Amino acid sequence: MTKLRKRKKSECRLPSPCPSSKKASSNDSEPFPDFPRPTLEECRAVRDDLLAFHGFPKEFIMYRKQRSLGPDNNIGDEDNDISGNECCKESVLDGLISTILSQNTTETNSHKAFTSLKSSFPTWESVLAADAKLVEDTIRCGGLAPTKTSCIKGILSSLFQKKGNLCLEYLRELSIEDIKRELSCFRGIGPKTVACVLMFHLQRDDFPVDTHIFQIAKTLHWVPAASDVKKTYLHLNQRIPDELKFDLNCLIYAHGKVCRECSGKGSNKPKKEHCDKLCPLLRQSSNAI
Repeated sequence: MTKLRKRKKSECRLPSPCPSSKKASSNDSEPFPDFPRPTLEECRAVRDDLLAFHGFPKEFIMYRKQRSLGPDNNIGDEDNDISGNECCKESVLDGLISTILSQNTTETNSHKAFTSLKSSFPTWESVLAADAKLVEDTIRCGGLAPTKTSCIKGILSSLFQKKGNLCLEYLRELSIEDIKRELSCFRGIGPKTVACVLMFHLQRDDFPVDTHIFQIAKTLHWVPAASDVKKTYLHLNQRIPDELKFDLNCLIYAHGKVCRECSGKGSNKPKKEHCDKLCPLLRQSSNAI
């Protein structure tokens, strides 16, 4: 199974109020309406430069292929088997829980935790019915086992109470805003997790912002210097064309893991790969100043 994305900051936290039905203000959807970057040309240039430099990240090729198949490539609503069968390993619920397990750990450990969970429990109903300690032991290799177990069981319980089954395939029929509203009602689901589920598991055009992408966006001057992660997410989703979001997000994320200069990590942390001297984005950054 393809490795899952690394997420440095856990979003399994205390529940927040479910978003109201009131329409978001223009300041919420466009925090920097007068900030003109990134342009279409800049987005294409960064996409093309990173693709030529690194190639497309192998860990995301599976999701790229799924997007090419279109929205009709869905998982059957009635099947919530999590035992690893080919037909069900990319269900929306699987994607949501695998994203939760990827928070605050390495890709390798999150993959081990999800594989362990799948092999230990045949269905999501069995996870919901299991003692929390058993689930914790199953996913302990992924870190934050008590917190993530509480988050997962809470989602399953809420979903069953709301829908009478453990299936999120109905989300495929909703608009992006309705999907965000639905997922944000679950305890422990923050905007980054929602964006990842949208982009990877629902094949929608969204642009998650993690630490790597946030730092590179600032390095490229794609957001004002004072921007935070939330405003960066809102701004980039407004500025980046939908047709470029998936490839650009995967490429920038993968690049941020190996480039000290762009990621703002300095030179103290060892990397598996180094590209600082030849970084294709340094020219982009220099031109922006």
